[in-house]
Amino acid sequence: MFIGKYNRSVILTYAGVGIAFLGVALVLAGQIAPAMICLILAGVCDLFDGVIARRCKRDEVVKEFGVQIDSLADVMDFLTLPSVLGLYLTGGMGVFRYPVFLFYILCGIIRLAWFNTSAATEGVRSHYDGLPVTYAALILPILWVLLKYAGGFPSATVVSGIWAAAYILMGFLFILNVRVPKPRGIWYGVLGILAAGVTVLILL
Repeated sequence: MFIGKYNRSVILTYAGVGIAFLGVALVLAGQIAPAMICLILAGVCDLFDGVIARRCKRDEVVKEFGVQIDSLADVMDFLTLPSVLGLYLTGGMGVFRYPVFLFYILCGIIRLAWFNTSAATEGVRSHYDGLPVTYAALILPILWVLLKYAGGFPSATVVSGIWAAAYILMGFLFILNVRVPKPRGIWYGVLGILAAGVTVLILL
């Protein structure tokens, strides 16, 4: 009746998009801490959606759909939501902040397109080329916590500059030709615990 796939192999991917959309709405309402938690939760969904998908019985069409929908969801989860957050957090830079997030988004979509191309031509690999955009779900909340507890910065412009530098660095890492190991085994637990710890620090 409907095009697309709606089974449990993609349910976490769709859930991540819904959480990211909620995060955008929270930023627009000025609720940054909850929006950061939404970013973390979207990252957790992305971390485990592949695990669930691999445990499902899938034909080649479902597998290819999963690759494509995952990258499209990443645009919302780890490019759109972080950029909206960043625009709020770099308000001290005025109009100069806009090129920063254009750069971040462009690098992100280039990296996602490269991932899809590699997946189609090379199959399953043990590493990523460039930093996965998903890592924004940890980098940005950790930086937010560090700035929250550091304090003492002389002006909003300085804080804005720190955020802008973080986004520019992530953009470069998205497209830098370096190998980043894929999380396996115990690393799923480590990343899950790290996400939970950062969430608690945000709530305190």
